[in-house]
Amino acid sequence: MVTCNMENTYLEFQNEKESNAKSYPRHFPLVIEKAEGMMITDVEGNVFYDCLCGAGTLALGHNHPVVIQAIEDVLKQQLPLHTLDLATPLKIEFMQEIFSMLPKELRGSTKIQFCGPTGADGVEAAIKLVKNATKGKSILAFQGGYHGSTQATMSMSGNLSKKQHLQSLLPDVHFLPFPYEYRCPFGIGAEKTAKISAQYIENVLDDCESGIASPCGMIFETVQGEGGAIPADIEWLKEMRRVTAERGIPLIIDEVQTGIGRTGEMFSFEHAGIIPDVIVCSKAIGGGLPMSIIIYQEELDQWNPGAHIGTFRGNQLGMATGLATLKYMKENDVLENVNVRSKQVFERLNELQEKYEEIGDVRGRGLMIGVEIVNPKGRKDRLGHYPQYEELALQIQERCFHNGLIIEVGGRYSAVMRFLPPLTMTENETAEVLTIFEKSVVEAIQVMKTNE
Repeated sequence: MVTCNMENTYLEFQNEKESNAKSYPRHFPLVIEKAEGMMITDVEGNVFYDCLCGAGTLALGHNHPVVIQAIEDVLKQQLPLHTLDLATPLKIEFMQEIFSMLPKELRGSTKIQFCGPTGADGVEAAIKLVKNATKGKSILAFQGGYHGSTQATMSMSGNLSKKQHLQSLLPDVHFLPFPYEYRCPFGIGAEKTAKISAQYIENVLDDCESGIASPCGMIFETVQGEGGAIPADIEWLKEMRRVTAERGIPLIIDEVQTGIGRTGEMFSFEHAGIIPDVIVCSKAIGGGLPMSIIIYQEELDQWNPGAHIGTFRGNQLGMATGLATLKYMKENDVLENVNVRSKQVFERLNELQEKYEEIGDVRGRGLMIGVEIVNPKGRKDRLGHYPQYEELALQIQERCFHNGLIIEVGGRYSAVMRFLPPLTMTENETAEVLTIFEKSVVEAIQVMKTNE
């Protein structure tokens, strides 16, 4: 076991030498020594339940045996690690596995583009693709959405703080109202939020005075991640597909965080039974290693050779671990576990919502779950909901960390506790996580009262 002084030395060096843009170390001051499943151990021997899991990247948790075996096999066979977009047997098998997991309507009519290793690069590729194919101008994005931190993807994301002082953002991006029922943008709430949102969007697209010139595509997450685990209404998703299809607007679904089983289906759009034109995948698609792809309808494949390139688009280790992860999920019915564990989490969180008025909303889909923290002493909005309580949310996060649970915050004012555990989380692990979470909520509420 390494002494506390050594951990402090590591942290001091990181704080001194790593960019001011670093984020997670500000909330989780630890130095990780090893990890397995959903457990990570720091250099002092402290053990934590990981409900962040690489922001949803680690579908099977840390160092799953099939992932480790896939890496070892690549190394033992002396397979190339870096191939640009040249073919290898492994790459073809990975592609075939991806096509096989698509809805049957897509299997024979799609193509794939390997992108740079981040989800943002996949989104960039998707926008290039539809702009080239449609010759359209405007991009339709949504309030609260998040698509990356490059100049272009940040331009399509709702968060203002990260782009407030940046110049030359991507032009012709138009933000539409997402059906956020708890904080309804129309001040109505419940199921009417989605209906009015859909009607508003259809009217905008048909209004010759809308100010939006010839859209080249619409992009959204079916469950907004960084926006606060906000799930779109299923009927709203169907309406967005109808509205875009009738007007010849390519629909891009950002599955970077929601995809590969996170919501209880292999792709989150499958809950609505819709077929998008472009699917952006990253995070879990690489089995824990860097990988980003777009899958799209073949009629959109009108760009020229080299239209979107990237040095690391031939990451063979990522293809090996991605392939191993996809096969394991299929052979071991991981999606069933996601849905069972999701029910377990929601049942307990809904009980906590009844006990603590500081828990304003519990929402999400599958194992992409958010708990919005509110201030019961604040003024209610027109829907009767208390305001977001960022200070308490951060205090809950701190107490969770102290009690051995790593959990991220997000959403408006960073007031949403976000659960992104491994898809293989067990019943006992789930129960323990929720026990720690409740304990931390109680402690945080007490700390805030003491400080008043």
